[in-house]
Amino acid sequence: MEIFDFEIPSCKRFNGYKPCIPYKTCYEGCSRPDSPFGTKILIINLDAMGDVLMTTAQLAAIKRKYPDSYIAWITLKSAAPLLHNNPFIDDVFQWDEDSLLILGEMSFDVVMNADKSRRSAALAMKIKAKEKLGFGLNENGQIIPLNKEGSYNYKLGIDDYLKFRINERTGQDILAETFKLPYVRDEYMLRLEEEEIRHTSLYRESIGVGEREFVIGFNTGCSNLFPNKKMTIDQHLDLIEHFSTHDDIKMLLLGGKEDSQRNETIYSQALRRNPGLVTKLFSTPTTEGQRRGMIYENATDVVITGDSYGMHLAIALRKYVLVWFGVSCWSEIDLYGRGEKFIPYEDVDRKQILYCSPCWKKVCPHDLECIKLIDIDGIYRKAIEFIKRTP
Repeated sequence: MEIFDFEIPSCKRFNGYKPCIPYKTCYEGCSRPDSPFGTKILIINLDAMGDVLMTTAQLAAIKRKYPDSYIAWITLKSAAPLLHNNPFIDDVFQWDEDSLLILGEMSFDVVMNADKSRRSAALAMKIKAKEKLGFGLNENGQIIPLNKEGSYNYKLGIDDYLKFRINERTGQDILAETFKLPYVRDEYMLRLEEEEIRHTSLYRESIGVGEREFVIGFNTGCSNLFPNKKMTIDQHLDLIEHFSTHDDIKMLLLGGKEDSQRNETIYSQALRRNPGLVTKLFSTPTTEGQRRGMIYENATDVVITGDSYGMHLAIALRKYVLVWFGVSCWSEIDLYGRGEKFIPYEDVDRKQILYCSPCWKKVCPHDLECIKLIDIDGIYRKAIEFIKRTP
């Protein structure tokens, strides 16, 4: 495309607003190699922040399949910071009017929609693209698979027996199939900045973590959408008391702004039980934003958590993760060999899984039996075993 006497370069670095290098034009001494768009790909993933982190595991496979490519991602404002500093992503669009207007004028080679939601599916139908993968919307407003490779993923959403009793595949495996990518168990892709890594070390120093000491993080909450994923406050207090007898362990209470009051309660009650915890237990800030929250979780060696964003963040940060399940599907989660899953069993011999778990219900008709069955002693033992074998 030519406008007057200037040819618009087909380069990912050129935005038409300002030079990518001050006082340099594309034709007068650009010191950077040409960066063609290649295959243009849009990822649509607006769902929960944990799901967004899990979807980043597809990026390496996308780059292997399309080595010369431009990858854009649209997500919600709350999740956008998770994609910052990601070497595989060229543009991050937040879900707002401006982004939708811009995307409406662009065209792509491939659209990959990870979300089974009408909002995301409708956007997938609107975007101009040669190929569309994942999920779309039909004329009746029903969510539909856009390609045959997405059929299994689609059926998981409408067949409880398949999802809760038969499926043993991880979410990453299933989504790779949906996106027509070879599955090789790629890790989540989350890149901390050097300053964030430095602040991690500074925070550990500020709470007095010695060279031979370990930090255990308790991710105490979860999204308000599924409140029944939470361990009880008394269960957290029991775990804290277990670890309090170890001189080489410090503990952090982790969470977001929705967990502020809960963490304050756990902290104050723990100190009332045992005033000596004042030098061993710390409640991290919960209102400093996504990127800052990563620093506090990165300061841990072990993360104890339910199936939540905090769990996915721990996986992305390559932490040793001890995670309990009840409401959600443990088979879909891959800990990459760094941790243990605690599943609700009805018997001490661990032969019979609780009949109603998983269920994905927001209101429990069974008095939260799955939470009562969390193996507190087992979580404690696995954490200590990990610490003992860590050089």
